[in-house]
Amino acid sequence: MNIHKLALALLASASLAACAAAPAMVSNGMLTGSNGMTLYTFDKDAGGKSACNGPCATNWPPLLAMAGDTASGDYSVITRDDGKKQWALKGKPLYYWVKDTKPGDTTGDGFNNNVWHVAKP
Repeated sequence: MNIHKLALALLASASLAACAAAPAMVSNGMLTGSNGMTLYTFDKDAGGKSACNGPCATNWPPLLAMAGDTASGDYSVITRDDGKKQWALKGKPLYYWVKDTKPGDTTGDGFNNNVWHVAKP
């Protein structure tokens, strides 16, 4: 009977850990989304607010937070102009680059006069 209680406790603990997981992972020294795609920051973002909206957000899709996501540590959740929630690291909103086609691509690094950068932990 005790083994069943232990198994249940371990399962509950693993479930809670999954809920509190960071929105990004580290791969080769850079942040990636759960899909393995590189994440970026934008120099024009300031004060924990995204300056990339409209057509910009079409090319640089934000790393969106889901309802119920809870920020912790260096991660925060900001509200975009369209009302959607976006993950940020140390106050810098996180984005994907539409022209990266496979995990590990970093084609957006330095884009547009060096205002886009690979996000690093």
